[in-house]
Amino acid sequence: MAGTVALEILYFFDPSTHAFYPVCPLHQLTGLSCPGCGTLRALHQLAHGNFAAAWGFNPFTVALLPVGIWLGLREAIGITTGRRLPGIVTRPAFGWAVLVAMILFGVLRNVPMSRLLAAAH
Repeated sequence: MAGTVALEILYFFDPSTHAFYPVCPLHQLTGLSCPGCGTLRALHQLAHGNFAAAWGFNPFTVALLPVGIWLGLREAIGITTGRRLPGIVTRPAFGWAVLVAMILFGVLRNVPMSRLLAAAH
């Protein structure tokens, strides 16, 4: 329920134009983009079906979208039928791989040569 309300807020209130959304303290203090910078704006664009703009704000968030959908479906099916879909993305190795990818993404998006990964601010 809380996730649905959060998505509705993100749908109707663009984080680029409304100041009540939190700001990234790392970006405020250093000008560097953390792996999560641009996620709210990316989710707003995804809610409107604009995948290209979402990718511009945070490609990592867009890349993990299938994982989020799988986990949501897995939980919904588990709640309604009592059976769960395979837990491929719930294995520890997958979690470690995502953590390593997130750290690499956070580093690479701040390297001048890889500005394609930088968050649009």
